[in-house]
Amino acid sequence: MRLDDEEMSQNVEKRSGGGMRTVGIGGGIGGIIILVLALLFKQDPQQVMQAVQQAQGPQSGGETSEKLTSANASPFEVMSSKVLRSTEKVWTATFQENNKTYEAPGMVLFEKGTTSGCGFAESAMGPFYCPADQKVYLDVSFFTELEQQFGVKGDFAKAYVIAHEVGHHVQNLLGISRKVQAMRSRLSEKEYNKLSVMLELQADFLAGVWANKANRILEPGDIESGLNAASAVGDDRLQQASTGQVVPDAFTHGTSAQRMSWFKKGFETGDVSQGDTGIGLGTW
Repeated sequence: MRLDDEEMSQNVEKRSGGGMRTVGIGGGIGGIIILVLALLFKQDPQQVMQAVQQAQGPQSGGETSEKLTSANASPFEVMSSKVLRSTEKVWTATFQENNKTYEAPGMVLFEKGTTSGCGFAESAMGPFYCPADQKVYLDVSFFTELEQQFGVKGDFAKAYVIAHEVGHHVQNLLGISRKVQAMRSRLSEKEYNKLSVMLELQADFLAGVWANKANRILEPGDIESGLNAASAVGDDRLQQASTGQVVPDAFTHGTSAQRMSWFKKGFETGDVSQGDTGIGLGTW
């Protein structure tokens, strides 16, 4: 990506010293990474983190927080901040075209663990968006593991992850997420999983729309890197890797093919009106 001329977002917070909780699962580091990927892009982080909190003790104190600046940011953090700023510009303009005002999300960069409006967050949660405080949470070490264990490389693969989580923020602003969540109590787990897949695929589509409208920062190979990242977190691929079998009724995010297809559709059309995966398009 060509980010040298891009400014950093003013909505990024850097945290440290938040502590860590251990998630007890089998399989060593491989099992941990599978858990990370299985939870990647979870649209309902409150429930996941509440379960972790019940199983683990209270969080250790001593966390510090500061606004991210060019002076205190690592190269990865600078890149993440510039990508977030790019999403701010794209979605501000898109909302204006539809006579709406875009409220940019915050982004929290942390290591090991931190608190959020949805509860305690840790590395095993994977990147996620918390609707309660309208912030994207990224563990800066997650992408290293993603690259080393699964071969997902390139800055645009990381940008895709950020853009996907911002896609959930867009869904939140348009009322789509709340509509889906309100239906949860009336549906079986199998039925709700289907809605969850629709929500996640739409966030992939919105990430593609961002890529289309931010094409001046793209370089050859970037879209392929994004498609590779989308493929890596398909439910079928994750289930096969973790259990050796694929259970479609348990899908919550979509297959590798579906995730790549919806991201590609968003990129090729750049048209939000083309993004109804079955849950509507909210109140544009």
